[in-house]
Amino acid sequence: MAQLRLDLHVHSRHSPDSSLSIETIVTHLGACGLNGFALTDHNTVVGHAELAAWQSKFPDLVLVPGIEVSTAEGHLLAYGISEVPVLRRPVAETIDWVRKHGGVSVLAHPFRLSHGVGGKVAERASADAIEVVNGHNSPRANRRAERLAARRSLGRTGGSDVHELSDLGRAYTEFAEGSPSVETVLSELRRGATIAGGSALPLAGRMRTELRTVALRLRRGFRPI
Repeated sequence: MAQLRLDLHVHSRHSPDSSLSIETIVTHLGACGLNGFALTDHNTVVGHAELAAWQSKFPDLVLVPGIEVSTAEGHLLAYGISEVPVLRRPVAETIDWVRKHGGVSVLAHPFRLSHGVGGKVAERASADAIEVVNGHNSPRANRRAERLAARRSLGRTGGSDVHELSDLGRAYTEFAEGSPSVETVLSELRRGATIAGGSALPLAGRMRTELRTVALRLRRGFRPI
């Protein structure tokens, strides 16, 4: 079985800052060199039923149900859960909730100025892994995350933080040969047996993304995600 390459940080139209349909994401995976992705919409699992329907149509793909949770300290990626944790609670409490519900937790872009948990929290949080290659981060923020993961001997993941189709596959996580399934993905994440790859967003792209983010914040009345 060939090595799996998944984008573990993807937002669909069910997030307030993305208009991508799940169908669009699924049908463009091959062109991006991906075997699947994780749906990680902000604070909702409403897209999971649709994701499961696409999984049944394309059994060779690995479509992972996930969520990006807003905790009191920053964003946390969670995989393999079917409910939304209580929002804006301490990250340690949220990680514990995810684990008790059979899921896997990953610190999302911990050194991003907005929505990252920051170094102090990341040093002690008991997440299963750290997102060390985020496709919307600066190279410096990704390097800091990589150093932290190495220092703490935690698993490493990569995800593009997709909100637009052009970003799909910019960053990714590779899994060793084995059964291509959600269960395998969760198991390998728990073991820390993954490789993160891809690239950060160039400065021009980050500036464009920031302008887009400001416009979306204005549209929703500066309500936080």
